[in-house]
Amino acid sequence: MSDERTDDAYPASGEAWYVVGVLTLAYVFSFIDRQILSLLVGPIQRDLAINDTWMSLLMGVSFAVFYTLFGIPLGRLADTRNRRNVIAAGIAFWSVMTAGCGLARQYWTLALMRMGVGIGEATLSPSAYSMIADYFRPERRSTAMSVYSMGIYIGSGLAFVLGGIVVKFAAQQESFELPWLGPIRSWQLVFLLVGLPGLPVALLTWLTVREPARRGVAKSASLGEVWAYVRDNASTFSCLNVGIALVTLNAYGGTAWIPTMFVRRYGWKAGEVGMLFGLIVGIAGTCGVVFGGKLADWLHQRGRSDGNLRAALLGAVGWLPFGLAFPLAPTATWAAILLTPAIFFLSMPFGVAPAAIQRMMPNTMRAQATAIYLFVINLIGLGSGATVVALFTEHVFQDQQALHYSLVVVGAITHLPAVVLLWLGQKHYRQSLDYLRDWQAAHR
Repeated sequence: MSDERTDDAYPASGEAWYVVGVLTLAYVFSFIDRQILSLLVGPIQRDLAINDTWMSLLMGVSFAVFYTLFGIPLGRLADTRNRRNVIAAGIAFWSVMTAGCGLARQYWTLALMRMGVGIGEATLSPSAYSMIADYFRPERRSTAMSVYSMGIYIGSGLAFVLGGIVVKFAAQQESFELPWLGPIRSWQLVFLLVGLPGLPVALLTWLTVREPARRGVAKSASLGEVWAYVRDNASTFSCLNVGIALVTLNAYGGTAWIPTMFVRRYGWKAGEVGMLFGLIVGIAGTCGVVFGGKLADWLHQRGRSDGNLRAALLGAVGWLPFGLAFPLAPTATWAAILLTPAIFFLSMPFGVAPAAIQRMMPNTMRAQATAIYLFVINLIGLGSGATVVALFTEHVFQDQQALHYSLVVVGAITHLPAVVLLWLGQKHYRQSLDYLRDWQAAHR
């Protein structure tokens, strides 16, 4: 019998969904702060005199390395301490670091601020997924976690839409004079405008979110017990984590460079691209991630214990025809039309995959297992997605106008093996659920 069934005193539905709402709001702000850089490529490259590869390091490695390195110890903290407080402190920290990007005047200063954003954001998802698992019963958990994962697409969409508006406004004026700060460039103003509003969100989280009771927990698991559990389920972790990591690499590579592709290939302005791409990401991505969660819960209710893996697999397969076609579209209109279902299918795995981990892990290991998952997908995906696309453009095709070909190649070499891994992972995942039942029976 699972730990969830030993205690029926789950929080009221209204409170549970309120917490999901606040956590989703925090996730929205994290992705606004994370993705806004993609709309500022041109002015930052001009002012700091850097090429595509150096720019990609700001978008990926400088953030991702610290996000992943701090994720595991912060996941351990979430499994042993008050998760609400960890999240609130993290929101405040990454918001200050984002605003600090607006004060950077050299490349390495901006890189250091991006590292700080990565450290702060590493607090959120391990704690959030663990809390949601304690607020919702298993049969509703995939939907709840997919709603939380809407923050990825609402935040990214808002980053591009609001960023597009700000970029249009800032294009009329290269620099601004601010009290106490003096003259700053237009792209620096954008960082200040998107970073500082996160501080009230941190306060809202600390004041209104209640730390839920951990279910079926007698004592904290030691690090040795956590690693032994992970090792015994290594096949499941390998298929799930690496499969989603490859999808993530393609997702971040696209998010980083699709706006620039529209500028270079179709002659659009950054502000126009921001509005279009933001609406597509916000609407199609949100619909896709929620559909994935609903589908996984529907499959679970019909006896498919591997429903999360099935939903993720469908998303990876569904992306292929649209994702490989949109960069080659002859016009911007056709590119946007094909991009919409591509984003829908691409978003499907990102709510159901972490929900799958919560379902297969004991309570006191969930945040740490989530941190391992985030370590893998972000080190591979976020850390290299933007750079891999840039390297293909600069060193394989050796032509900035060939960016659309780079997006096609990277999409193919990531999604095809991801499909294979997620298909193989279904069997291993079912075995891990059996392992959990035996483990819980032995540790009562």
